[in-house]
Amino acid sequence: MSEAMLEKLLRNTVQVISVEELKERLEESERLKKPLRVKLGVDPTAPDLHLGHYVGLRKLKEFQEFGHTIVFVIGDFTARIGDPSGRSETRKPLSEEEVKANAETYAKQVFKVLDIEKTEVRFNSEWLGRLSSTDIIRLTSLYTVARMLERDDFQKRFTENRPISIHEFLYPLFQAYDSVAINADIETGGTDQTFNLLVGREIQPEYGQRPQIVFTWPLIEGIDGVMKMSKSYRNYVALEDPPQDMYGKLMSIPDHLIIKYLTLLTDFSDMDIKRWEREMQEGLNPKIVKEILAMEIVATFYGREKAVECRDEFNRIFSQKELPKEIPEFYLDSSYFNSEIPLVDLLFNTGLVSSKSEARRLIRQRGIRVDGSTVEDPDVKIRLKPDVILQVGRRRFLKLKLKEG
Repeated sequence: MSEAMLEKLLRNTVQVISVEELKERLEESERLKKPLRVKLGVDPTAPDLHLGHYVGLRKLKEFQEFGHTIVFVIGDFTARIGDPSGRSETRKPLSEEEVKANAETYAKQVFKVLDIEKTEVRFNSEWLGRLSSTDIIRLTSLYTVARMLERDDFQKRFTENRPISIHEFLYPLFQAYDSVAINADIETGGTDQTFNLLVGREIQPEYGQRPQIVFTWPLIEGIDGVMKMSKSYRNYVALEDPPQDMYGKLMSIPDHLIIKYLTLLTDFSDMDIKRWEREMQEGLNPKIVKEILAMEIVATFYGREKAVECRDEFNRIFSQKELPKEIPEFYLDSSYFNSEIPLVDLLFNTGLVSSKSEARRLIRQRGIRVDGSTVEDPDVKIRLKPDVILQVGRRRFLKLKLKEG
């Protein structure tokens, strides 16, 4: 095992428990010509994997490049419980239909990053769904309530007299049992998963296995620059986002996130990243570096040519104040064009906003334009003409067309 390999694997990690065990396991793997089994578990709580997941998937890809086997565990069983990590209240369980639909998209999206030939995709219903009452009693007997309450979110809720359901205690134990079922050598996850990963490390010896090594990586803030990137907070960049949307979202991140995103989401060298950081401190326009970041990530998923197109289109729209070359069209019947219509209703009915209250908020924030003119009155009514263009925020456009017949 080379020092360069170890250095690369440890780069951008927060905690490795323990580095000495990792060295020993890597050396043994090399000696016996037996790949390590490296696990990442993700619950399909929404249809999209996003750049927050990509931080971890990049680490898994490094393990693959060194010849190890990735086991991507889709928590179709545990998603029905709901991971309580970082939650101030009990999660609402998902239906079996929601979980199944989301799980199918995860299985496809993960291969945007990982090598399909070196990856096992497993669904934890495969083993958790078969546990008997006796099996579950044995599993729960291996951990105490006192230890469970050491977890920050449980402890906080307990102290504040907020409810903790018994089934939530099962989540870390079931995640730990995933490691037993696949015989994981290493489990990876964000820092919010540290407790769950350590439970797996403690449980495995009770089933005759060596304790897994725990790898945690940093969480990244979403494009709002405040909350962690999450489907729940709707501040994420999805791996399935169209290239123009992906580029636009990345260009909208706050300046203080540029270096973190470059470090965790790209292959640029530390030397280059430190140089850009220094140059921005000395007065370089952050937009220039942000453009490098957005280009690199779009090129990763869609190719360099598409990234160049996105850059040129973005600059044409936002720097030169022009319209996109292609604008989605929405057909309305003639009744919409023969009378005055509340703009709030129009935005909602065309699907440009998720609610009328969101439409009102965006109008007050000067985030809505009609044919290039900013609207400021949330109660305004407009008389439509064919081919009028609605704009929401900086990136969403819609051309309204008269439905024929």
